[in-house]
Amino acid sequence: MQEPPKLIRGLGLPSATALNMIDMIGVGPFITIPLVVSAMGGAQAMLGWILGALLAICDGLVWAELGAAMPRSGGSYGYLREIYGPQRLGKLISFLFIWQLSFSAPLSVASGAIGFAGYASYLLPSLQHQYAARDWSVHLPLLGNLQIRWIAAGTTIIAIGVVLIAVLLLYRRIAQVGWISKLLWLGVVGTIAWIIFAGMAHFSAARAFSFPSGAFTLNKNFFLGLGSAMLISTYDYWGYYNVCFLGDEIKGPGKNIPRALLLSILLVAGLYLLMNISILGVVDWHEMLQTQSNNKLYVVSIFMQRIYGAWAANLVTVLVMWTAFASVFSLMLGYSRVPYAAALDGNYFKAFARVHPVHLFPHVSLLALAGAGLLFCFFSLADVISALVVIRILLQFIVQATGLIVLRIRQPQMPRPFRMWFYPVPAILAVAGFLYILLERKNFVKEIRYATVILIAGLIIYTVRAWRNREWPFGEPLTSPAETQVR
Repeated sequence: MQEPPKLIRGLGLPSATALNMIDMIGVGPFITIPLVVSAMGGAQAMLGWILGALLAICDGLVWAELGAAMPRSGGSYGYLREIYGPQRLGKLISFLFIWQLSFSAPLSVASGAIGFAGYASYLLPSLQHQYAARDWSVHLPLLGNLQIRWIAAGTTIIAIGVVLIAVLLLYRRIAQVGWISKLLWLGVVGTIAWIIFAGMAHFSAARAFSFPSGAFTLNKNFFLGLGSAMLISTYDYWGYYNVCFLGDEIKGPGKNIPRALLLSILLVAGLYLLMNISILGVVDWHEMLQTQSNNKLYVVSIFMQRIYGAWAANLVTVLVMWTAFASVFSLMLGYSRVPYAAALDGNYFKAFARVHPVHLFPHVSLLALAGAGLLFCFFSLADVISALVVIRILLQFIVQATGLIVLRIRQPQMPRPFRMWFYPVPAILAVAGFLYILLERKNFVKEIRYATVILIAGLIIYTVRAWRNREWPFGEPLTSPAETQVR
């Protein structure tokens, strides 16, 4: 069998860090500040971002060790496969990872596109008009009712356009993509820098740190609110691992993957904290609790309007839209490489292994991701974020953080260019943090039901495929990757 063309190692540390940062920042921090404040009921919401940053660092160390040891396209797919046995349990777990990614990756793309469209409606309020809306409720045995809301509006059309433009820009060689990522990065960092400068120049400490009565009383409501706030901040920080999906295309991956990953977390965490404090020092957090207030939708635009006037509000809105687009671009670049890696192993549809004959990138995988992302553009942003975070935590992050410890035990002699600091404490803290986010929230059962449905469907599909192909657990494990390819 002819080997597919190899991907090009065209991304150095600056490009890899830039891609990570634009993936992490996206539109999240600009639209979720009011959500975090509402979750905790006041300015103490800063705890959500601080603890979210610490959780990102702990889990980032998991990704850094695995990414440096196994620098290949696909990220978690390859790690889970190697950790749990390539031809045994690892084959099932890695397949389930790809299966959940078929839902969670398009959800990530859609969240950025929907956020872009939401800020576009600040400039063009007529976009908020809904042309159609419909609710579906499906009753499943043992799982209860699953409710889905489908929305068609002017913003939906904008979101779809964002995904299509990102595809056009990604349809080229990786070296050119790296140049585009640096340009987008300048817009992202410039936007946050302006917000921080404006906020600090007009900062009111009394407004920023006006905590409500009993803000830090450690009761049930406090921990429930903190769990909801951390779910949102976790979404805001996610993307620090994007460089791991591009392992085959990173120069000096043993050093540059951990460096890009940890550097981007530290830089973004610092920018988030400064930006959020700056905004709270200008816009009273009480306004963010008003459900009908536009401040809840366009807090950054309102922030600039109060400082400099309408022109600044319009300009920052455009810059936030630039940032949201940069996130969609980076997400589609990274996630399109994962099904490609699985298809090369024979553990996913073989069409996804196809590489563009001229530009040498997995174009079938990219187009499939874009197509699914277009469908999720019809759903609400809140539902997209909640479903995304819960699915990822249950079916990827907890399994992977635990797996790093398993891999250390099973393969202690494996070359590891980077080793987790203070092993195994960060991995254990990451698992504990993710479990807290899952369980210490109101109404967490609905999202867990979504994840359960996806898990059960994936198990059924894998079982049928394994039985037909006489693969594990219905047949003897194949002895080599080459045999897997043929099979």
